[in-house]
Amino acid sequence: MATYILLGKYALDSIKQISAKRTDDTLPAVKQHGGTFKGGYATLGDTDLLLIVELPGPEQAMQVSVALSRLLGVSCHSAPAVSVEEFDRLVG
Repeated sequence: MATYILLGKYALDSIKQISAKRTDDTLPAVKQHGGTFKGGYATLGDTDLLLIVELPGPEQAMQVSVALSRLLGVSCHSAPAVSVEEFDRLVG
């Protein structure tokens, strides 16, 4: 499984619908694509949400990104992530 960071920006209309239930609805979307939800954070600035998920590969990352965009009304940017230790091993 690979780790992915999903960065989300709320659309103006979606801000009105923020709720704990809607947050809970994200978990099945990740699981449906073979993934595991590792953590989520609300942030300030250009990004409103930061989600950390583990997924089998890039296809599932794309599918989750689109599913969450539809579900939450956010524009998502997804990026693979590796630990600093793995990064050092790969490039060191």
